[in-house]
Amino acid sequence: MKLLLSNDDGVNAPGIRELYKELSGDFTTTMIAPLEERSTTGHSLSLDKPLRLERLEDNIYGCSGFPADCVLVGIGHLLKDARPDVVISGINRGANLGQDLYYSGTIAAAREAAFHNIPSLAVSLVLESISHPHHYKTAATFIKWCLELEMHRYCPSMTLININVPNRELSEIKGCKLTEIGFRSYSEEVHARLDARGREYFWIAGIYEGFMDNSASDCHAVNEGYISITPHALIDRCNKDYTSLMNLVGKLNAKFAR
Repeated sequence: MKLLLSNDDGVNAPGIRELYKELSGDFTTTMIAPLEERSTTGHSLSLDKPLRLERLEDNIYGCSGFPADCVLVGIGHLLKDARPDVVISGINRGANLGQDLYYSGTIAAAREAAFHNIPSLAVSLVLESISHPHHYKTAATFIKWCLELEMHRYCPSMTLININVPNRELSEIKGCKLTEIGFRSYSEEVHARLDARGREYFWIAGIYEGFMDNSASDCHAVNEGYISITPHALIDRCNKDYTSLMNLVGKLNAKFAR
């Protein structure tokens, strides 16, 4: 199986490095990720400037553009003669739950792959505090299980799979659930300040206030200690029959029971 990895935290971020370490021994793995952090850039593309691609190590490249650019450079140039079977974006530092997926560069990389009929997974580590230890190994191991069970074959075309993993040791994860997109609430604070020359500037300062009560949502599953697996259809007329994916979730949960 040929894999293309990307992210929005940057090519040297610990999440994507842990994912590459976990997967490259068993799969043909190439990493193309932004040279600098591109978090919350959404589905941006560099249409008005050239892109640079730097080879940093064997099979690891940094791209000057956005996450979606990285995927396009991969499938349209670097890997055009060896098209990836799966694109995986992450492991993101922080959650991509609820409507956050519309802001996320991590999701954008997976979405770009889905637009080109390449199965794609986005994976994020849900952090309660940035100061806590980051259990990227848990998320990387789970993604390896997903690939071993060929999760990508059970998702309809034009659909990406968004995976959110609680920041816990693998032994502390309760299992996984197939979920739907939830909704997270944020305050509407915008802080106005003055710079050294007396000119006004602003910081968007919204604070997370909790999620909508929905027991079927990604937010609820993660809050209860489960890994959330959320199919995200990109067009309304997608075949949204997730029966096969639900059966696969049962096989994944059997791994937690060992």
